Amino acid sequence: MTVGQAFDLVFGPDAPVRLVAWDGSTGGSPDGLVMRMTNPDALNHFLTGGSELGLARAYLLGDLVIDGIDEADPYDVLRLVSDGLPMRRQSVREAAELAQFVAHHRPRTPRLPREETPSQLHRMARGLRHARGRDAAAISHHYDVSNTFYERVLGPSMTYTCACFPTEGASLEEAQAYKYDLVAQKLGLQPGMRLLDVGCGWGGMVRHAVKHYGVTAIGVTLSREQASWAQAAIAADGIADRAQVRHGDYRDVTERGFDAISSIGLTEHIGVRNYPSYFRFLRERLRDEGRLLNHCITRPDNRHDGLPSRGFINRYVFPDGELTGSGHIVRVMEDEGFEVRHHENLREHYARTCAAWNANLSKHWDECVELAGLGTARVWGLYLAGSRLGFERNGIQLHQVLASRTSTEGRSGFPLRPRVEPSEAGQTGRTGQTRGDGRDGQADA
Repeated sequence: MTVGQAFDLVFGPDAPVRLVAWDGSTGGSPDGLVMRMTNPDALNHFLTGGSELGLARAYLLGDLVIDGIDEADPYDVLRLVSDGLPMRRQSVREAAELAQFVAHHRPRTPRLPREETPSQLHRMARGLRHARGRDAAAISHHYDVSNTFYERVLGPSMTYTCACFPTEGASLEEAQAYKYDLVAQKLGLQPGMRLLDVGCGWGGMVRHAVKHYGVTAIGVTLSREQASWAQAAIAADGIADRAQVRHGDYRDVTERGFDAISSIGLTEHIGVRNYPSYFRFLRERLRDEGRLLNHCITRPDNRHDGLPSRGFINRYVFPDGELTGSGHIVRVMEDEGFEVRHHENLREHYARTCAAWNANLSKHWDECVELAGLGTARVWGLYLAGSRLGFERNGIQLHQVLASRTSTEGRSGFPLRPRVEPSEAGQTGRTGQTRGDGRDGQADA
């Protein structure tokens, strides 16, 4: 049996893909998207890694060439593969033929792209999952690529979390600033308050809250590159007396009595089993009537935790990352003494955010390749486009959960009917400069 014949048995001769194999055989529709297996290693990747991981490995190594693919934004290809390549149900005879085909090609340990992280078993050398040293290594793998690379992909806001688009025509920068205002409004930030931002990234929330809401803020990140960039930005903004970003573990924060805590995109990294201790720690850092805003990617159900160990995201993007449903997060928060006051899903907004990041990557493709290497740039193209598709199809979601450390007397600190939405696209509640002060607002987030 040829490779092309095996393809037709698995996906059908009318599949919207034209497979051209190194042995000269073909499969799928003659008018379909052309995928070329340039050598036997391409087949071996699929036999050993499955469809998702195998496709990524073969593509990144050049063993699979896809005609006309946009390396910076392969969304159309991923959507076509997702929609148009369902596996056929084989007869007993066909299944036996496929088994003989696999045995003939003798699957062997594949050659791996250098961008792929070790398996879960090999990561044990760095400690148990979510031990401090292993967490630091996982964060460094993803975030300590190059600050310049992130500037090109994320844009001037340097914000690597879901934006919130106030209107259909809002730009990415407007949406990121609006997201920070939304978080600030939900937290009820006022001049003189103390804010803790855990997993603060490049300090966007810290800087925004200090400049526009008059608070004093501390941010914490495990990425040395992020902390260095954020401290320089804080100094340039002239707010070093009220803002700081620390390089370290959030568990090293000793201060207490904060008025508000924001956790924007950190929960995905801490491990589902660590949720109780995580939310307990954050509650202990708040004063009575203080508020917590937890913003993180979630699953669309509460029946599954974690990420597939053999999946693309786990091996190339977020080593040791774990997701669960928003209901599980709410339950743990409540079990640890928080009173949940508001819960919102921004799934469609994250799809738009990923599309905007893909567009930035495409615009700066040559520079991004020079900065991070072709393999890493390709990983980012796949990752962002695949994430966009996942958010669009409700395969993953993004939830903000707002809660308070309600006092023993039952005082939550919330008014009877609180406003949680900025009334004018990022100006309500600000104490400093607004969009109307003559600046373009791009450095605000």
